[in-house]
Amino acid sequence: MRPTAIRRTAVAATVMSLALLTAACGSDAADKGNGKAADAASAGAADKGADTSAAKALTAAELEKASLAQGDVKGHKIAKAGPADAVTGDAVTADKAACDAFADALMGAKAGTPAASTQRKVVSEPKKGGDKESDDPAEAFKAAFDITTTLATLASYDGKGAEEALAGVRTAATECASGFTLTAAGSKQKITKIAEVPVKGGEEAVAWTVTVEADGEKSAMKLIQLRQGATVASLTSLNLGASGAGGDFELPTAVIDAQAAKLA
Repeated sequence: MRPTAIRRTAVAATVMSLALLTAACGSDAADKGNGKAADAASAGAADKGADTSAAKALTAAELEKASLAQGDVKGHKIAKAGPADAVTGDAVTADKAACDAFADALMGAKAGTPAASTQRKVVSEPKKGGDKESDDPAEAFKAAFDITTTLATLASYDGKGAEEALAGVRTAATECASGFTLTAAGSKQKITKIAEVPVKGGEEAVAWTVTVEADGEKSAMKLIQLRQGATVASLTSLNLGASGAGGDFELPTAVIDAQAAKLA
């Protein structure tokens, strides 16, 4: 792998956190939650005019059934995220308070205080023929590492918690669309752009392409949020090949559809 490719991949992987990087390599990922986004979530819900009807959170057992499991997404490996690499709530910060909710969601943190939560790591299997040699090193790297890793976090809330959580991330994405600086596990990373992209799923769904820059190198990440009733599914994705080649990648549609179906 070329030094430039290694650097680009490292940039994206750092932002995703060590948990998601190890998920791509087959290790246990982190389960992290904190209430840092609660205020932003409440404000966002008020702005959006969310439904005020009370909702009942899923129980821990019900949320486990609604979580992705091996076999739910063809061509993907799915496993529970483990506690070994857990990140504490203060390990992720943003230089702008308005961006906290988005930074937390991007890292797999749970907004507010959910009644129950789960986390899964979903890794796409390499495409056949991706390891074939190419005269273009960048294309060869991208093909060989065309693997999308997704950290899927489910959080279920009583009352308006789910609507507020999603609204809070929406508000943060709008206010921080031009970028902010994210500090994850002690490493600063510059988010230069947050762009909304079309997505469908659940009662509400929204997704963004997040552009990350470090040392002049850019890489892309995806953040998808969907709500079904009192539960929010937050999916953060990174494609190693696209990051190494400095390019973009498609939303993990199969993962999104499978998760939406299990929550329906």
